[in-house]
Formats: sequence, C-alpha cells, structure tokens
Amino acid sequence: MKHFGILAFAPALAFAAPLGVFPHAPALAQSAAKPQLAAVSAHLKAMKTMTADFSQTGQNGQTLTGKLTLARPGKIRFQYQPGVPLLVVSDGRTLTMVDYQVAQVSRWPVRNTPLGVLLDPERDPGRYAKVLPSADPNRLNVEARDPKHPEYGVMTLSFRRDPSGPSGLILRGWTVLDAQNNRTTVILSNQRFNVPVSDNNFRYRDPRPHRPPSRG
Repeated sequence: MKHFGILAFAPALAFAAPLGVFPHAPALAQSAAKPQLAAVSAHLKAMKTMTADFSQTGQNGQTLTGKLTLARPGKIRFQYQPGVPLLVVSDGRTLTMVDYQVAQVSRWPVRNTPLGVLLDPERDPGRYAKVLPSADPNRLNVEARDPKHPEYGVMTLSFRRDPSGPSGLILRGWTVLDAQNNRTTVILSNQRFNVPVSDNNFRYRDPRPHRPPSRG
C-alpha cells in the first residue's frame, strides 16, 4: 500500500512555520490587537473538548480527510480516512505518530510542536502570537511562534466570529510550514464543542512487536 504522501503531512503537524491558506501581512498595532488576542485566549480556555471533520492538504497538493478529536489540556487525535495507515495522537504530554504500514512510532513533546498553541493551557497568546489583518471582519487570523525556539515552527490559526462558539469564536483551521518548506493546511468542518469525549480516543495500538496498547 502506498503512503499517499501522508508521511510528509504528519511531521508538519509536529514541526512548522506559517503562510499558506491565510494571507501573510504585518501584524496589527499591538494596542489594537490586544482585545482580539484576549478573545482567542478566552476561546481556548472555554474550549474543553472539540470534535470535527478535517481536510488536510500537504505540500504536494494531495488532500486527505478524517476525524479530529480534542480534549484540553493536551489531548488530540487525527483519525485518517480508511486505507491510510497513519494515526496522530497525543495523551496530553507526548504527540505520537504511528505508521501501521511499517510498524513505526515517532514521538515529540506536545509543547515543542505548533499544536501546543491549541493544547497547552499554560501558553498565553498575548506573549507569543500576533493578529494578522483580515479583509473580512468576521474572520480572525492569528500567527503564533516561540521566538526563543524557531525550530518549533509557526502556526497560523483562523477563527470565525460566531456567537454559537466558545467565547464567540469557532476555529476554522490552521496552516503550518516546516523548516524544509513543507506546507500543511488543515480545514475543519462540523465542529462540535464541549461534548463528552472518551479517553479511549487518546490511546493507540502499538504496532511494534511485543508492545501492549499505549495511552499515548
């Protein structure tokens, strides 16, 4: 079975830098951006869980789909479409990529990845993020990076203003671009917030020989 290019996709979830679907532009004036960053922070704090369908497009233009399950703090699962032998999952501390085709498991600390923006409750967007201008007043685009660790990459998140979402926002998706210029774009749909989510979602079957099921 072919990998469908997914091994180029998944590492970009772990290591990155921005552009892609969201236009790059100078940040808004700091004073004007503060209320918007506060809104993003309030949204993330209010978003205890989320489920969504996702569409993920890699550097080669190929698109895969699947189901995303998130539970803050720290837990996320990307369950890809049938026939794709890859799983990306975090148990709250470690982001794990499992390739069932070759029985390989790769791991990174969650806080050392762009996904830490979504998952790490200790991160304050006001300290590491900036608001990007948008022609649509109902859209809010935020670029996040850790200037002390450029190797962690940059993640550009897009929100839609919507009173039905936590603190009046709904996460639309994000774009990352790794140090090797591999761009990955994730678009979300059918988002549901603060619904019951089982911890079983954040476990996986370890494909390596003589390994019991893992919580990570």
